[in-house]
Amino acid sequence: MKYYYDLHLHSCLSPCGSEDMTPANLAAMCALAGLDIVALTDHNTTRNCPPFCRAAAGHGLLALAGMELCTQEDIHVVCLFPSPEEAAPFDAYVSDHLSPMQNQPDLFGPQIQMGDEDEVLGEDTRFLAGSTDIPVYQVAQLVAQFGGVAIPAHIDRPSYSLLGVLGLWDPELAFPTAELSHNCPPDFIQRPDLSGLRFITGSDAHYLEQVWGAEHSMDLPERSPQAVLHWLSQQGI
Repeated sequence: MKYYYDLHLHSCLSPCGSEDMTPANLAAMCALAGLDIVALTDHNTTRNCPPFCRAAAGHGLLALAGMELCTQEDIHVVCLFPSPEEAAPFDAYVSDHLSPMQNQPDLFGPQIQMGDEDEVLGEDTRFLAGSTDIPVYQVAQLVAQFGGVAIPAHIDRPSYSLLGVLGLWDPELAFPTAELSHNCPPDFIQRPDLSGLRFITGSDAHYLEQVWGAEHSMDLPERSPQAVLHWLSQQGI
């Protein structure tokens, strides 16, 4: 069955995310957009995933817990897990590999952690938008060990992308799927080094108005986290 998805969304816990991107607001906007499967992927943290996933479920959506990891090389990778509880150990691991730099809210924006009623639980003082010390060549296997799937983000962009940093796709990276941006040129995926990959498209929404409608879909035997992660782990367009 065909399900419409957006697996790259940010909340107000991302410093570059709008303060209107509360977990409840974002879940409601995803429902209004006609999406079926969604994932919250804040920068280097999953800590707003519990209220988002519960709010999304209240709107009849399937929500995965995720994170947009920034590697040692400044490459963004979307990491997806079946639930917030299963994502929590990976969150703790990444927390131990963050830069000691502190966030500067006046410069980068606040990082707001919220509860189920969109109440403010606190402000994360770590610099979540910075790079970790995790090498990109370790990410696919590392995320799999924690029960998730890793997908290099917006690979067609010149910055913070695998191709923008490395210049080419190395099969040794072991990523079966890659994400394209919404404005990716149609012939981009014809690059020889991308042969055999599966591609998805994410909105990378940081503002409510950036959440897309039902445009990109996946065919699944059932709407479950396991089916989504299995589909993402299989190569082929």
